[in-house]
Amino acid sequence: MRLLIIGGLSGQVGAASRIAVERGAKVAHADDIETGMKFLRAGQGADLVLIDVALDIALLIDRLRSERFAVPVIAGGIGTDSRAAVAAIRAGAKEYVPLPPDPELIAAILAAVTEDSHAIVHADPKMAEVIAMADRIAGRDASVLITGPSGTGKELLARYLHAKSRRAGARFVAVNCAAIPETLLESELFGHEKGAFTGAVARRIGRFEEASGGTLLLDEISEMDLRLQAKLLRALQEREIDRLGGTAPVKVDVRILATSNRNLSAAVAAGEFRGDLYFRLNVVNLAIPALAERPRDIPVLARHFIATHARANDIAPPALTEAAERALLAYPWPGNVRELENAMHRAVLLSTGPRLDVDEIMLSAAPHGAAGAADAGAASLVGRTVADVERDLIIDTVKHCLGNRTHAATILGISIRTLRNKLRQYTAEGVPVPAPAQG
Repeated sequence: MRLLIIGGLSGQVGAASRIAVERGAKVAHADDIETGMKFLRAGQGADLVLIDVALDIALLIDRLRSERFAVPVIAGGIGTDSRAAVAAIRAGAKEYVPLPPDPELIAAILAAVTEDSHAIVHADPKMAEVIAMADRIAGRDASVLITGPSGTGKELLARYLHAKSRRAGARFVAVNCAAIPETLLESELFGHEKGAFTGAVARRIGRFEEASGGTLLLDEISEMDLRLQAKLLRALQEREIDRLGGTAPVKVDVRILATSNRNLSAAVAAGEFRGDLYFRLNVVNLAIPALAERPRDIPVLARHFIATHARANDIAPPALTEAAERALLAYPWPGNVRELENAMHRAVLLSTGPRLDVDEIMLSAAPHGAAGAADAGAASLVGRTVADVERDLIIDTVKHCLGNRTHAATILGISIRTLRNKLRQYTAEGVPVPAPAQG
């Protein structure tokens, strides 16, 4: 776990650093926000940032977002100043840590950041087969293509492979090819020199260099445009990359993992994906089944998510009733594991007692076989335009996901870019759109 501390923290940097190091973290320190950003641009990387509450936390959050550094931020300050804590959280910090630091509190925060430990909760034989295959090839350096519907846990399986590999002590770096605009993805992957293009105000080390010695995950690689696919293929073949605006190639040593929720062989046949890149990536294919195809995983995962979110909200984990478990097994789970986690999170927040029943789970659609409900639903659509129905479906799904755009896009089966464009269109048309999820 890599911790970057920004600011003086009123002389408590040494104490916080020592505690973090004792708990297994690698700690770096920057005196101010600009120095911290230079550290990140240089490819050093961080899994967590602890910033002095006296600094401009909103500025840091904005800089991280604009330069696409996905790293959680916590604020620290002397004592338990409630006003400072509230201001820090409103500015975008995940937590506020009172200083001097309490060793157990620091340990809990570090554990929370790294708790998605790479264990994969499962009980179904179909998923057990996937894990067994992953165990067999994890120690090799071959590229792996992980496929499956959105929300099945492809990135989690990629992290599992890294944790089991000989590169486990090095970095795991993930790039979401669908979430980054095409014009910026090349710079994200390969880096750029200062002045390489408008807005390149400083040198930026790309993800290939950041991951050198470790593992690079190219998430949803099917969304990468053909021009960039050619450059990626060259990087894989030559084991070197060219920074934008650079004058010489840079050698890199990375293991490539890639994910896709599309049929890439069909995309190759349609001319939408390069065949040579597909075969370079698809040395080994791990195909994760949809959640509905591995029903034994459903109650096990549901209880796991209930326990996780109950612990996060400091409440005793409620138990599922038999009726609730039957409802979970009957539901088709179009959003797969991600939708199940969202449903359990919502249920925990709504729970008022020691048990979770069907009403508190609030599944968003009738299970398969509810013919009468389906007929009624179809009748209610008659006379409405496709655009109107699509708008209501999108907005209802975003509401169902408590404003989480990524989860909603997964359930809808569209890219996050498409969803954002639709929501911007509805806002411009004066249609109320749910606010984004916080954090």
